[in-house]
Formats: sequence, structure tokens, C-alpha cells
Amino acid sequence: MATHSLHKDILAITKANNWFRKEVVTGEHSQVVLMSIESGEEIGEEAHSVDQTLVFVEGTGEAILADMVEKFDEGDLFFIPAGTKHNFRNTGLVPLKLFTVYAPSEHVAGMNHRTKADAKHDPNEQHG
Repeated sequence: MATHSLHKDILAITKANNWFRKEVVTGEHSQVVLMSIESGEEIGEEAHSVDQTLVFVEGTGEAILADMVEKFDEGDLFFIPAGTKHNFRNTGLVPLKLFTVYAPSEHVAGMNHRTKADAKHDPNEQHG
């Protein structure tokens, strides 16, 4: 858990990230995580018990929210209320780079996954 303030250039670290999921900071009431989704890949359908805000920094894709499909571009933000089924697909030619804020935290502090397969096989992760 974060015990002090943190100041980062979120756009720069998001663009530089090549990990599927990489924690930036976890506090008592929220968590910031970077993600990189390869061309043609997706995050995977899921619903969280916490609110989630996603900000797309590079790339284009499709958001699937409660079975409705919507296109998005870099610079777009999505707020996903707790319990909402969702998925995000990279429909572009370059990796999709985003940062997401969970409130409260969703993942174990310090948990990072280089690939989607790593995340899927992590016994500490909740899937779906």
C-alpha cells in the first residue's frame, strides 16, 4: 500500500509500458494500473466488484459494455460502474496503451503480469 504521495508523468509511463498489466500505485482506497494490449488482442470479458475508469493513451479499439459495442480512439475515457460486464479489444495495428484506476483497489498490490497468459494463470487473480 502507498504510504506517501506519488508524482509520475502518466502519459509517458503508459506509452513506455509493454506489460499486459503493471501496477503504478496502490493506496487504501484506489489503485492505478498500466495495460498494453497487442494488436488483435483483448482484455477479456469481466465484471469487477469495484468501479473502474480507463483512459486510452495510444491505439484504437472496440469497447463491449453490457453487450453493446462502441468504437474508441486514444484520448477516450470510459467509466465502468461496479458489476458492469465489459471487454476492450485492440482493433488497430499498434499496441493499445491505457491506464486504469480501480476504486477501491482490484488487484493485489505489487502484482504485475508481463502477458495476458501470465495474468490468466495467476492463482491470486480473479477471472471474469
